[in-house]
Amino acid sequence: MFKGHPKGLLVASIANMGERFGFYTMMAILVLFLQTRYGLSEESAGDIYSWFYFGIYALALIGGMVADFTKKYKLVILTGIVFMLAGYILLFMPGMPLTFTVIALFTIAFGNGLFKGNLQAVVGQLYDDPKYSKLRDSAFMLFYMGINVGAFFAPFAATGIRNWWLSINGYLHDGSLPALCHQVIGGSLTKLDGFIALANKASLNGAVVNEANAKAFATNYLDIFSQGYNYAFGIAAISMVVSLLVYLVFYKNLPNKEKPAKADKNAEAKKNPENTKYTIGAVVSLSLLAGTALVFKYALDNFNLGLAVGLFISFASWIFMISNKEERPRVIALLLVFAVVIFFWMSFHQNGLTLTFFARDYIVKTVDSVTYLFFTLPSILSVIAAVAGVVMLANKNIKGKLKLVASVLAVAGLGLCAYFVSTNSASNSISPEVFQSFNPLFIVALTPIVMGIFAMLAKKNMEPTTPKKIGYGMIIASIGFIIVLIASMNLVSPAEVKAQGLTDYLRVTPYWLISSYLILTIAELFLSPMGLSFVSKVAPPRFQGLMQSGWLLATAVGNKLLVVGSIGWGKLELWQLWAVFIGCCLVSAAFVFAIMKRLEKATNS
Repeated sequence: MFKGHPKGLLVASIANMGERFGFYTMMAILVLFLQTRYGLSEESAGDIYSWFYFGIYALALIGGMVADFTKKYKLVILTGIVFMLAGYILLFMPGMPLTFTVIALFTIAFGNGLFKGNLQAVVGQLYDDPKYSKLRDSAFMLFYMGINVGAFFAPFAATGIRNWWLSINGYLHDGSLPALCHQVIGGSLTKLDGFIALANKASLNGAVVNEANAKAFATNYLDIFSQGYNYAFGIAAISMVVSLLVYLVFYKNLPNKEKPAKADKNAEAKKNPENTKYTIGAVVSLSLLAGTALVFKYALDNFNLGLAVGLFISFASWIFMISNKEERPRVIALLLVFAVVIFFWMSFHQNGLTLTFFARDYIVKTVDSVTYLFFTLPSILSVIAAVAGVVMLANKNIKGKLKLVASVLAVAGLGLCAYFVSTNSASNSISPEVFQSFNPLFIVALTPIVMGIFAMLAKKNMEPTTPKKIGYGMIIASIGFIIVLIASMNLVSPAEVKAQGLTDYLRVTPYWLISSYLILTIAELFLSPMGLSFVSKVAPPRFQGLMQSGWLLATAVGNKLLVVGSIGWGKLELWQLWAVFIGCCLVSAAFVFAIMKRLEKATNS
């Protein structure tokens, strides 16, 4: 797949893969850890989660500015890796107060801000060479696939470490218990029968939980449960060490962006009065930031959300004012796309928030032996091998040794699947974190298919333009939420579950959520790597890092808007909550197609 691409693409992909493995190990469990360790509500945990996700991308603005100013992209990336490693080490330490955890999260977010946007900019620089320019879209899809190889294994690692720590301390995992444990400790759970039944099922040491010792059980279970999450963060730290080593050994394969000569800078300064533009732009943008924050404060009583939205508006006004006449059409096109992706990420990144709550609270806790194939790493790898082998055998272009490899994969994979099904019990417990492995799995599996379809359409001169792919992605995303909306129609609301302390109520099959992730993944392939490619194509040369950071800033604002989901979780019916995201995706798609001519003109200029 990397044939014909510059060597730097593979280096960047592997370094990013290690970083993403660590990141998604943490994100698979972060909101669950916050609730388990500190007893936070969904809204409070969602607020921290959304601020962290906001910081991950918003701080890329600083990283982009530093890299663009110094032209030392590779050094800034290295610094980011070191900061992220330090943050994961802090999270690894059990028993720390919430303030300490927030500091660790900020450290990771700052490091990611230095790393993420600039690595994407460096990948784009590889394809500034006319020799490789036509491969830019496929390069970003390969880069994106590498990200998701790491992300696929992450939830299994997090779940495996957590469950291992529970088991050696005499407990089984039950996602319903942490919230109930906090209610028992706080005295808000008056009917203990359901809690005691779950507690006894989760105890492996033979001790009987009753009303007399329920609080002691709750305290110990929470301590062990949250420590398991801390040790999972340690896995993230190890993956960052791997990423660091790969980057240090092979960074010479990445391009250097030399600082322009002094004479060139002086000529540019005479051409454009940059100092005046920067000053005026800064004053205007700061005024817009303050104004937006105040409007949100008094209109919606949410000053924090106003700061996030105001930051994007400020960035947009600033970059518009400092651009020159030739750059401005490109800048406007990029800003319009950035505005659209805010609503995509607000919806899509619910996978780590409300969709994780849904997996924990509304998906059945146990599955049959066949379904369980998708919820352990060895068995799902067997499924992957079987499917890959069968697909390769069906491909007429696969011949010789590859045909033999395909046969081995198919036979071995099917054989192992049969073995696992026969040895699995009739009822097998599943963890909500594992659902987050489906998105990266589908990314890796579907990327070659989507690339192949686009290549086939390109040969026939029918391939959609990059802006059209983004618009189609928004429509497809809405379908993903329609699926989970249908699954939620007859479910009791989260507010009622909490108010009544329910432990026994209707839950749905995991295939609803898996199907939703499949559709959302297709949407992501149409939008995210295409968006990165669009930015690298359209960004004016002197704003490469900054405009990549602008894409990440738009993602950051969308991530801050994730809190819409956690706020609505306890106040809306489930179907109403999903309808909000469906509406956002469809309105955004309509906007993209309304400005299509402007976007396509910028792409071709």
